[in-house]
Amino acid sequence: MVKMGTRILLTSALVAAPLAAQAQEDVTAGFAIALSGFVAPYDDGPYKAAKLAIEDINAKGGLLGRKIVDVVADTASDPAQGATAATDVLSKGAELVMVTCDFDFGAPAAVVAQSQNKIAFSSCAADAKFGVQGIGPDAYTMATATNHQGAILAEYAWKELGKRSVYILNDLQVEYNKSLCANFETRWRELAGGEGVAGYDEYNAGNDTVISAQVSRMKEAESKADVIMFCGAINGGSYVRQIRAAGIDLPMITGESMDGTYWLEAIPDLKDFYNLTYGSIYGDDPDARVNDFVARYTKTYGEAPVTGHALTGYGVIEAWALAVERAGTFDTDAVRAKLDSFNEENLLVGKTTFTSELHINNSRPMTIIKIDGGKPASVGSFNAEKTPEIKF
Repeated sequence: MVKMGTRILLTSALVAAPLAAQAQEDVTAGFAIALSGFVAPYDDGPYKAAKLAIEDINAKGGLLGRKIVDVVADTASDPAQGATAATDVLSKGAELVMVTCDFDFGAPAAVVAQSQNKIAFSSCAADAKFGVQGIGPDAYTMATATNHQGAILAEYAWKELGKRSVYILNDLQVEYNKSLCANFETRWRELAGGEGVAGYDEYNAGNDTVISAQVSRMKEAESKADVIMFCGAINGGSYVRQIRAAGIDLPMITGESMDGTYWLEAIPDLKDFYNLTYGSIYGDDPDARVNDFVARYTKTYGEAPVTGHALTGYGVIEAWALAVERAGTFDTDAVRAKLDSFNEENLLVGKTTFTSELHINNSRPMTIIKIDGGKPASVGSFNAEKTPEIKF
């Protein structure tokens, strides 16, 4: 009886051993993102691009010899579901959690990853609070900070467009908009002085579907301004349409939140509209690598990325894999140390630098898209000579 029991135990162990070895061959990347709801257009491209990066790494033998597999959980564009989604992918063994492309919508998931000492990467949350100060030392974002985005837009409007007086319209629903407008205004006032702001107004997309009062005030100030800075994101096309429908035809500049064409049906003949992006999705980016990526993405998924944010998703996997390779381990503390030593790493999304105190980039060039006659096209890559300091 004793010998038979021993034989059974040994046989069970021998059967279990290959299974354990097989499990060791894989490493899991988790995605707690919006697959549905109004935030989905911002997460769709980064997620699909991240899967392409995983495919590239696996084709070369994996990461530290282990195949990367992915697990995903839908936040349904609800911040309250972010923690649940992160818990789900972490319970499935995720060593990395990529979260939504926004501080407000991505932070809840990142906080859960931080609590379990796992690296959390937002694809493109551009508020500098997404990092050590706002979440914890395991939180990073592949975005370019709104400090630098605002500075690029201010200098582009001043130097390239020759504008001298701006009217600012700010959507207060998300931190990105508030931070973008604040940093734009800081840099703009340095260039144009106090007389360079013809007016300022705000709304909240969470409550205000119609902004007729704001549009009326903008119309009254139109003669004093020669450009509009629009800090909008969610349902942004509706607000742009309301402005144009009032006969306000001033050029408009805006951040990367308005990239893509998915919202253009509301204003099919839109003109004199400029937005930032991480890279053109129209095949005309100044960087040939970006155009090659867009072509591959289009071939794989049957359509181009919805926005240039897709590049940041590829960059998340690129950055994490590079740090893991340099660390020689998946241990979070070791990987974090390597991420914090990044110095202008040449990733697809652009030169990437992190420090132990700053987990966002604040110096990258960005592509600017001009929409004329409803047709978007790249006008080139631009950088800022001076960027407002990041303050917490």
